[in-house]
Amino acid sequence: MAIELPNTIKFIITDFDGIVTDNCVYIDSKGEMSRKLNFKDVMAFSILRKNGYRIGIISGEKNSAIEIISKKFNVEEVHQGIRIKIDVLKSILERYGLSEDEFVYIGDDINDYDSLCYAKYAITVPNAVEKIKNIEGVQITSSMGGDGAFREVVDAIINNSADLGHGY
Repeated sequence: MAIELPNTIKFIITDFDGIVTDNCVYIDSKGEMSRKLNFKDVMAFSILRKNGYRIGIISGEKNSAIEIISKKFNVEEVHQGIRIKIDVLKSILERYGLSEDEFVYIGDDINDYDSLCYAKYAITVPNAVEKIKNIEGVQITSSMGGDGAFREVVDAIINNSADLGHGY
């Protein structure tokens, strides 16, 4: 089932690991951690930026992939190492004066639960934990986290806002 979002969305707020990444951490022989990003998801940040959307990342972890993406695409709101995400979400909404029809929240794990319940437009991925997939009204992408799920949401936003002059 395709993601359905109104053309009123102005701000996309997302978790990072499990949404933009495949939720795996790769550790090399030197003990350095890295994450894999799908270029479809990276391109989604570029598409949002090109079309004037605001972007927020609220992550429970700190990692260099977030730093790289946020700098490259001038992400307005970047919050790392956040355990209670709902407080950060509410502060972003207040700071930008956003109504419930102007933002979407994307998350996949228990620390996203309150934010997903709070958001009118809540989206998760097929490989999310069951408690998240069972939230009333949550939409589930057909793509897995880290395999085009973020891009799928962005495509839905762009396709639904074509009448506003947005597009690829």
